[in-house]
Amino acid sequence: MQCVNQPVVRASITLQNPESNMKNIRESIRFIHRKYGVKGLWHGTNAGILKTVPKYCTAIIVKDYIETVLPEIDPHSPTANMDNLTRSACKSACAGITGALLTNPVDVCRNEMFKTNLSLVDTVKSLRKEMGWRFVLRGMGKNLVAVSIPVASTIFFTDMFIQMS
Repeated sequence: MQCVNQPVVRASITLQNPESNMKNIRESIRFIHRKYGVKGLWHGTNAGILKTVPKYCTAIIVKDYIETVLPEIDPHSPTANMDNLTRSACKSACAGITGALLTNPVDVCRNEMFKTNLSLVDTVKSLRKEMGWRFVLRGMGKNLVAVSIPVASTIFFTDMFIQMS
């Protein structure tokens, strides 16, 4: 999925650049294609995969761990349904936040790759030269919102559908 979606991801990030005068995703895709060719549309796919796979694997591992740590819900309790929702929300939030924290450095690299058109290795070298290892924390607050909410929502709703079946 990451490979199929990559041109749209790159175009949307290009579009978010404050210096961009493009009006929509289509215009951004055309710009990237004209400037870098077809290959440019998939620039950063390696960083995207390095981000996506660990993010979801980590999220699932954390969700499963938190599930073992949280107290079991008494099915006979009058608040059992709400307790299950609360328990699921706790698992999902912990999973989403952990996945976002872990993959923030790769997100920084991917976004920088789009700005500079450098390879992943050259991007890491450039960021380290410019900021030292502090680059791994760059944009952490925004990334926590942008990444943890969709991951936590996915896990929460999946958990809810499983409980309902």
